[in-house]
Amino acid sequence: MSFNQRHLLGIEPLHPVEITTLLDLAETYVELNRSTAKHAEVLAGLTQINMFFEASTRTQASFELAGKRLGADVMNMSVAHSSVKKGETLIDTALTLNAMHPDLLVVRHPSSGAVNLLAEKVNCAVLNAGDGRHEHPTQALLDALTIRRKKGRLHRLVVAICGDIAHSRVARSNLILLGKMENRVRLVGPPTLMPMGVAEFGCEVYDDMKAGLEDADVVMMLRLQKERMDGAFIPSEREFFHRYGLDSDKLSRAKPDAIVMHPGPMNRGVEIDGLIADDINRSVIQEQVEMGVAVRMAAMDLLAQNLKRARLKAALREA
Repeated sequence: MSFNQRHLLGIEPLHPVEITTLLDLAETYVELNRSTAKHAEVLAGLTQINMFFEASTRTQASFELAGKRLGADVMNMSVAHSSVKKGETLIDTALTLNAMHPDLLVVRHPSSGAVNLLAEKVNCAVLNAGDGRHEHPTQALLDALTIRRKKGRLHRLVVAICGDIAHSRVARSNLILLGKMENRVRLVGPPTLMPMGVAEFGCEVYDDMKAGLEDADVVMMLRLQKERMDGAFIPSEREFFHRYGLDSDKLSRAKPDAIVMHPGPMNRGVEIDGLIADDINRSVIQEQVEMGVAVRMAAMDLLAQNLKRARLKAALREA
């Protein structure tokens, strides 16, 4: 299997063959998770620490479940009650954790680049569970697995990513991954919610929702990230839904078999109509949640394999 990464910090460093390798392995974990005995031993004897500086439901629960199903000893670090709240720096926290000899460190942090900084200070494999506006690699990978399973392929598709693009690390990671896999990506949203330099991203940009969804194979909706906004980016939520919220009228512009995605949490009636979100014929939102566990199992499996090989080589050199 071709996967040579020491960490999973973003989609940018991954080669297409590594993406395919990870998704292929995740397929086997989908089957395991649907079986009666949802347990493997590939991480037996290894320690996984989940360190979330931002609130999370899906991602943290998914990583915890993934680690436990692979046999790891899993610890969830409560940042709200940790020394970070007492003024300890991120680097000191990393050094403290490193002294405990973890094998896998899963980190979510509100600052872009914080996870990369941590990775430079520890001897274990680090997985980025989302850092600021930078990246959220496992979300893009689970989205990719969902698309591949539903559409039968992960190339030459028209994918429309819609909503708050400027504040979304999910949009960035998906844009990079889908581009690597030779898809046609459209970013759809108001100009105030588009990142600077968007024209250089190698994608199409639309501020008209209906035009952006024309003949799309995949429609990926994003929530308004108010916690990252420091100004008035939209007139009102009502006006935003009227122009950019996904409803049956706008969705009718996409292909008849187009699927609807959302990374969650959803704001019903703001970026997506509840009827569309619950449409079992179009929405794959619950499938995304299921694929998240399998993808995170695959990512930790591959990184653990590389970690064990690296440690074995180091031991042989010292012998």
